[in-house]
Amino acid sequence: MSGSAPRPEAGSPPADLASGTERVWGQLRRGEYAAAHAEARALAARHPGNRDVLFLLAVSLRHLERFAEALAVLQGLERHHPAYARVFEERGLCHLAQQATQPALAAFATAVRLNPWLPVSWNALAALYRQCGRMQEAEAAARSCAILQKLPQEIRIAYSVLGDGDIRAAEQRVRHHLLTHGDDIEGLRLLARIAMAHGVARDAEVLLEKVLQRAPHYPAARYEYALALLRRLKHLRARQELETLLAADPENRAYRLTHATACARLGDLEQALSAYRRLASETPERPEVHLAIGHALKSLGRTAEAVRAYRTAAALPAGYASACWHLATLSTFRFEDAELARMIRQEADAGSSAVDRYHLCFALGKALEDRGEYARSFQYYQRGNELKKRECRYRPERIESIARLQRATCTADFFAARRDWGYPDAAPIFIVGLPRAGSTLIEQILASHSAIEATMELPNIAQLVSDLQQRAGPHDAPRYPGVLAELGREDCRRLGEQYIRDTRVYRHDKPFFIDKCPSNFQDLGFIQLILPNSRIIDARREPMACCFSNFKQIFLPGAGPEFAYSLEDIARYYRMYLELMRHWDAVLPGKILRIQHEELVTDFRATVHRLLEFCRLEPEPACFEFHKTERAVHTLSAEQVRQPINRAGLDQWRHFEPWLGPLQKALMSLQGAPLDPPAPNTRIGP
Repeated sequence: MSGSAPRPEAGSPPADLASGTERVWGQLRRGEYAAAHAEARALAARHPGNRDVLFLLAVSLRHLERFAEALAVLQGLERHHPAYARVFEERGLCHLAQQATQPALAAFATAVRLNPWLPVSWNALAALYRQCGRMQEAEAAARSCAILQKLPQEIRIAYSVLGDGDIRAAEQRVRHHLLTHGDDIEGLRLLARIAMAHGVARDAEVLLEKVLQRAPHYPAARYEYALALLRRLKHLRARQELETLLAADPENRAYRLTHATACARLGDLEQALSAYRRLASETPERPEVHLAIGHALKSLGRTAEAVRAYRTAAALPAGYASACWHLATLSTFRFEDAELARMIRQEADAGSSAVDRYHLCFALGKALEDRGEYARSFQYYQRGNELKKRECRYRPERIESIARLQRATCTADFFAARRDWGYPDAAPIFIVGLPRAGSTLIEQILASHSAIEATMELPNIAQLVSDLQQRAGPHDAPRYPGVLAELGREDCRRLGEQYIRDTRVYRHDKPFFIDKCPSNFQDLGFIQLILPNSRIIDARREPMACCFSNFKQIFLPGAGPEFAYSLEDIARYYRMYLELMRHWDAVLPGKILRIQHEELVTDFRATVHRLLEFCRLEPEPACFEFHKTERAVHTLSAEQVRQPINRAGLDQWRHFEPWLGPLQKALMSLQGAPLDPPAPNTRIGP
């Protein structure tokens, strides 16, 4: 049990670093510990702070029985890489060599919690638990070790490498393995996990379907399939998969938590809350449950209870940063001076993860904006966006290319040749536009009418488009929207009928329902083909206000706009949106109603009358008192739409005007009239 842990793998280190670490590993394998230590020290001098070099230094010190020095190196590594499991495994080996049972046990337990693919740690845990008389835990650790030992070595190492965060190295290993073992279910499952890590949930879904075809009674693969479905916004199918899992293992905490999430996303918030609260009573130390409770309560309009749930999460170290951000988004909440000072310290701490830092940056931006400290506020908003953008894979060129293809494919002649195609149901009311453009307010006004039902940001149009694309060609060679020209009359009718059928799970018995998914503006040609009698409302907001409001937000992974984390990307996306909407106006005359947010605020009654007239409905008093309508609201605007109409948000961006010159310039003249010119000598940062 005193042997070395397997070596970690890196992505693409510099040549001298790669050759140097290779030499050190060779020396360690040959038992040349003094030489390995000397080489590691020299590498550390040339590459200060490098994770893998410091790890090697600690390993060499342990083999030289210089345990105090090894532990000191590991302590420094933990400060900068708190999620790196090898640190804790190596610490466990140091304690084990000194016969310090309890510290060793704690270290190995942390290692497998961070990366469950470490056979050395599981083997050590099994022996230590037996030594302590904890036989049930010893057997569980031994089973975990045995499962790992049964895997092909290449897959076992790839899983371990992925657990260390080296995605590219893991992908290289598993793809090499699948070249000769193409039907290996563990290889396919691992490739699906890598696809999820890359944010390509569609590929993960397809791979896991293949795994379940070969191994239908594989719970771990089915659970990962449910996670992929959730990421793909296929909430009903995800819930069904989770119910299959719960039928066999009803007390499984992960299944119960994810099932509650699926229920919440399907709009069944009371069922979700009940499940979350039971989980919180069983494991009060898990912040994600308290955060989920807060989200559900916020959606239901129970703000005071949501604050208590977020504060409970913030009291737990792992939930602090995320809870601070969600507290900051509550319009009535204000941080105290001591809370603000703590957030500033933690964001500046080099040991804070990038995810925690950008959550704190956005929270600080909002908190300082509320205090009128606009220069400092912008500084944090900008830093938060820079950190968040690093984890995004957004490519504006691809979005712009598809928009050009939409304009080339979906012409006036194209629609004239397909008049009266599609499914004739007139129930859907689509609200499109950009995020933060006032779509939730329009939805709330319409949902206050007795004939209209609100749902949520439905994924169904995006799913139908994705299915067309998947059948049409590979991911990197899109044929959509060109494939629309290949659809026949019956295809369009079938797809429209499928949309109506699949959205019934979100509806009750009202004749009309709202599908408020802003990004559907990209697919209005497809919507016209399959649902020609639907209503389409374009929520429009003054460009600077809309774009800067996006810049101030963190959106849900996989469901939110990735263009929002750069002022340049936001301006490009707004331009693409405007050009595409002008095209839809030209080829679908009279089909789209544009509601300008500023007009809705300043000429409220007349605009609401125009909105209802477009929907062919008589006005009702409740529509003019929309803030009294009780329903779940799932967006960032949940609080605002429960207040009477007001002008508070119209010009908030002007507080930041000194730093928004480049954005203002990029947006100038987009709507036919120039925007206000930027102040002289403006720059992008405070």
